[in-house]
Amino acid sequence: MRGIRGATTVTENTPEAIYKATIELFQAIVTENDLTPEAISSVLTSVTGDIDAAFPAKPIRELAGFQFVPIMGVMEIPVAGALAMCIRLMVNAEVGEVGQQDVAHIYLEGARVLRPDLAK
Repeated sequence: MRGIRGATTVTENTPEAIYKATIELFQAIVTENDLTPEAISSVLTSVTGDIDAAFPAKPIRELAGFQFVPIMGVMEIPVAGALAMCIRLMVNAEVGEVGQQDVAHIYLEGARVLRPDLAK
């Protein structure tokens, strides 16, 4: 079992932008880590306080095969100077014998600055 991190940013607080960015990030995590819906035990989504037009969990639940994956959403701690308009995912999944250093964490758009050492 491994925790797979990812983050992205949006340029506008609209359902369309939130859903599009979330799906792009989630699908990249799934693809890069060769995950199936059955391998995923849970997904935690978080958003910064400036994102409140939609729940990032919604488009993940609507993907074929992922409707039974438990997903929870939370709000990030409002730290001064933190990256704005940011959506984060923590996907907990069975990845076989993959070591922690070999998990593909995905950082897209403006979120690449969060972990340049892990960004692909």
